[in-house]
This record gives sequence, structure tokens and C-alpha cells, in this order.
Amino acid sequence: MTLQKANPKNIDEYIASFPQDVQAILKELRTTIKKAAPDAQETIKYQIPTFTLYGNLISFAAYKNHIGLYPAPRAVKGFKKELSAYKGTPSSVHFPYDQLLPHDLITRIVKFRVREFLKRAEAKAKKK
Repeated sequence: MTLQKANPKNIDEYIASFPQDVQAILKELRTTIKKAAPDAQETIKYQIPTFTLYGNLISFAAYKNHIGLYPAPRAVKGFKKELSAYKGTPSSVHFPYDQLLPHDLITRIVKFRVREFLKRAEAKAKKK
């Protein structure tokens, strides 16, 4: 697989730098995240697609054998069992190309992150 362009300007450019089959998966993931977090803004951070909402909400990236989703809260009780089916790190999950994306799980992760960020924003506003 070809690697993405060194410094993509936006998510469209990032996605376009991959082969068609990977582009299709990245577009699916992007749509799933947008539906789960409609108020989040799209940007590129650390050279990968990132959605922001009072901070970096969730990011994703394509690699040779998988799509990485960052941060995926593996330690959170509600996701621990489901995420154990995938490789990853404590704050990421790797979705292999040879499996369908688990849209429901991704949606729940994104919505969980949105709730976390909104709570933090509300707490900050109350302190002022």
C-alpha cells in the first residue's frame, strides 16, 4: 500500500492518498464518526484525520494492515469486552481490512467521547 501524503491539508486529501479499497473504508469510518458527533469539526492533527469538540475527540489513520482509531477507551467497562476482539493499545483499536467495520461499536465509542468532552466543558464553564 502506498503511504499517505506527508502533510495532508484536510481529510479529503488524506483519504485520496490511499488505494480505492482503503478509501472506501476510510470514507465509511468518517461518515460513522460524523453521524455520531455532528457538532465536531474535522481537521488534520499529527498528520491524521481528527474530529475536535472542545479538544481532540477522536482520530483515525490507515496503515498497511488495519485502520487505527484513536483514542478508543479500552479500559472503559462498557467497551472492554468488545474491544478485546481487536488488537491495539490502551488508547487505540486496530480494525483489520479483512473485517467489516463495527459501525455500532464505533458509534458508541464516539458518543461516549462526546459525552466526556461535554461534561468537561460544562465543568470548566461552572468554574468561571
